[in-house]
Amino acid sequence: MAAPLPVCITAGATGPWRVTAIRPVSGDPLAPAARLAVEDGPATAPAGAWRLRGVTSNLRYTAEAERAMLASVQQGLGRPRATRAALIPIRKSDAWWDLAQDARRAVLEDQSHHIAIGLEYLPAVARRLVHCRDLGEPFDFLTWFEFTPEDEAGFDALVTRLRATAEWRYVTREVEIRLTRD
Repeated sequence: MAAPLPVCITAGATGPWRVTAIRPVSGDPLAPAARLAVEDGPATAPAGAWRLRGVTSNLRYTAEAERAMLASVQQGLGRPRATRAALIPIRKSDAWWDLAQDARRAVLEDQSHHIAIGLEYLPAVARRLVHCRDLGEPFDFLTWFEFTPEDEAGFDALVTRLRATAEWRYVTREVEIRLTRD
């Protein structure tokens, strides 16, 4: 695994991504903003409506066969035709974090089939998971997705299916931010 990479996401008046919608799914919303900047490393974008920080990390609930399958089909971020994106910050309940790691894995994959569902939408939807829980941020995870306009309906189906799983009973705050790159 590569060393953890700090990631900073700033919503404000500048950035390559234009915000098209900010929708609270559960819990408190985020403030409106016009643009979004996603930066690897410390923030250089001017402070704006809000800023979220996290770090990339190892795949915590992924078995070796799943990791290999993901690696074989996952596309990278920044593909020229992938001009649509979604940022979905998520916070899970204390009940989730009170579970042992193997119990969380059982909910995530044995009951919810999270990884299996995600695999169905690769390589069309590229994704990156950023961890925030141990940094004192307002969310536990920042999930970033990029896709082409033609693949947006597939992305919609992906999030609809995941939100219908047992895992989502543990989500206490979720905001969906939709974006387009000009």
